[in-house]
Amino acid sequence: MAESKAVYWGTGRRKTSVARVRLIPGSGQMVVNGRAFNDYFGREVMKGYVEQPFKATETLGHFDVFANIKGGGLSGQAGAMRHAIARALLEAGDDYRGELKRAGLLRRDPRMVERKKYGLKKARKRPQFSKR
Repeated sequence: MAESKAVYWGTGRRKTSVARVRLIPGSGQMVVNGRAFNDYFGREVMKGYVEQPFKATETLGHFDVFANIKGGGLSGQAGAMRHAIARALLEAGDDYRGELKRAGLLRRDPRMVERKKYGLKKARKRPQFSKR
């Protein structure tokens, strides 16, 4: 019978996006929603943003990443994936906790879009005032 590899799971959230990530010790391959990582996140800035947990723990290329992301736009999805990877790395090894915490990668970003209020054009923008 074949020996099974360890699998580490992590869930991350950002804005309205939710990412479920599976880390498996491997060569550093990344798949997001069935597509290659480079195809899914086209901009280099977002790729670097997602790879931050690996750079902080010096484990870039040590794990294969399989992610399912739902909701939001690309920016929120990149943040959710980053959060999920950090949580999965925490499960992989407790010695990573210090570096991840110092880099601020374990904290969920609480910023959300403020809801629109009635009588206003947006969340805070008011209609133009007319004196007469």
